[in-house]
Amino acid sequence: MVHSAAVGVGLPGHRSPSVGFEAPFEMLSACHERVERMLALLVTLRHYLLENGWDSHASKAATDVIRYFDIAAPHHHLDEEMHVFPVALALNDTSLDALVLRLKQDHIEMEKSWVVVKQLLESVVNADVNSWDAFNDADNGALDAFAAAYKEHINQEEWDVYPAAKLASSNDQLDAMSHEMMRRREQTGVLTNQEITN
Repeated sequence: MVHSAAVGVGLPGHRSPSVGFEAPFEMLSACHERVERMLALLVTLRHYLLENGWDSHASKAATDVIRYFDIAAPHHHLDEEMHVFPVALALNDTSLDALVLRLKQDHIEMEKSWVVVKQLLESVVNADVNSWDAFNDADNGALDAFAAAYKEHINQEEWDVYPAAKLASSNDQLDAMSHEMMRRREQTGVLTNQEITN
């Protein structure tokens, strides 16, 4: 059986159940942990399909990955575009500027890649025992590239951009960031679903 990532009452993907909007950078890091869990679930799903073929457990796992990257991940990217990258760019550090601009481009490229990956996962969701066709080499290449891009992107944000932006953010900026992140999720209903809150 392929198991979907467990989701608790606290913030999914984070070891501390107390993290919330009052600690926005910690919340962003928690979202990165959730992304990594979804990518790990995707690996597990692919192995499961190879060994066992299609079944309802595979369909459920694919649905969980789709739900996360369709709903929570776009909010996370927008958090960074609105609150993290501008602060980092305001530091006028040439190397950091170049990295932030590349990370912004990553968001565009990852959204394009997600369109392809989502189609592959939807083929799992909508399959049955008789109609399932295993992923081919091109499919596996697209899945590998998607995961690799996210992992590299996360590493550069965690090691370089987040520390610089957090250090440069005033308490007022952090408060405004927290409130905007919460308000946007409330408006789109994300906060009401514990499975997809990031």
